[in-house]
Amino acid sequence: HINVFKKTKVRNILDRTSIHDRLAEANGRRFGDWEMDLIIGKGQKSAILTLCERSRNYLLRARLPYGKNPEKVADMAIRLVFPYRKYVLTITTDNGSEFADYIGIERSVYKRCESKRTRTYYCHPYCSSERGSNEKQNQMIRRKFPKGTNFDKVTQKDVEAVESWLNRYPRQLLGWASAGQLFEGYLQTV
Repeated sequence: HINVFKKTKVRNILDRTSIHDRLAEANGRRFGDWEMDLIIGKGQKSAILTLCERSRNYLLRARLPYGKNPEKVADMAIRLVFPYRKYVLTITTDNGSEFADYIGIERSVYKRCESKRTRTYYCHPYCSSERGSNEKQNQMIRRKFPKGTNFDKVTQKDVEAVESWLNRYPRQLLGWASAGQLFEGYLQTV
């Protein structure tokens, strides 16, 4: 008898909402649907949190000196999207334990309150393609910060420079416009 199910290290996040339950509109390229991930540094002690707005490929990022703590990851995610809080309809992430505080993220996009302001969805385990925009951004970030980089030695200015570079980078997918041009252009029309 052969076991067809591989054992995985994925831990279930209680009461999480699967990507299967995400509204059909969020599966396309609607403005306000975001993807989130962590780029882990050397020794898994520090990281860069990345959020990517799917329709424009606009990147937000922050250095996390404390690694994968779920409450601190949620707090940083809230700080990153706060200027764009009206435009955060969904956030899709992987099943990493660092994203376990989805309740904090959902209630706190505007401010600490009881009602949900956004919805957090979780991809299938080991299906990074379900967050393809974010994965591509992370791949490009790795050009500047290769695997093994100790993010404790990377300055906030260095991280901001990479974000600026990526948001100014012309992309074929965007008709050779940059994510920053399209993102800011959209904000000016609403």
